[in-house]
Amino acid sequence: MTEQQHVSMTRAAYDTVAESYSDLVRDELDGRHLEHGLLATFADRVQSGDVLEVGCGTGRITEKLHLLGLEIAGIDLSPNMIEVARREYPHLPFRIGSMEALDAGDSSVAGIVAWYSIIHTPPEQLPTIFTELHRVLVPEGLLLLAFQAGNERVRLEQAYGHSVSYDSYRLDPDAVAVMLGETNFEVDIRVHRAPMGYERTPQAYLLARKRTTGS
Repeated sequence: MTEQQHVSMTRAAYDTVAESYSDLVRDELDGRHLEHGLLATFADRVQSGDVLEVGCGTGRITEKLHLLGLEIAGIDLSPNMIEVARREYPHLPFRIGSMEALDAGDSSVAGIVAWYSIIHTPPEQLPTIFTELHRVLVPEGLLLLAFQAGNERVRLEQAYGHSVSYDSYRLDPDAVAVMLGETNFEVDIRVHRAPMGYERTPQAYLLARKRTTGS
């Protein structure tokens, strides 16, 4: 099957910026109590079992969730990002893969975190992503999403000190919640906050659970 253009562009961009990205975002969550609280809430509520971070990048969120007691693995499209993650956090498992077709069995993981990793998928294709995440989650399994709020496509030509070319999408939290509902998730927590520091847009976080049949 021919790979979609947005996937190829995203992989190429993150392969280019991997080393710089690692240095620039390593301590990004320092002092961000809301984000720490959301990750802790996810870790506290997830059932026992394996957890995946899809679009894990260089593994910084994977490591934070590991320190919160989760059995977690990271998956990312970019081989260079995975190479950095394995070097930075050698005690954790990382593998190359796409959230469009996860190398995981049906109902095999207790939780999934997609921390700013759905933002490079065209919004009309997100239901396909959510259907795949739903497939691998156990009944009542949890999904935590983070993304920039808005309603526009942004073409990035410079990122993390490098010339690149890829798209990022600002997403309407209400629209994402509807998509989740249509793919048989129930949104339990919705957080929307104003921009901080260098951010130009509000940020959104949704915690959803996989519905059981008939719930």
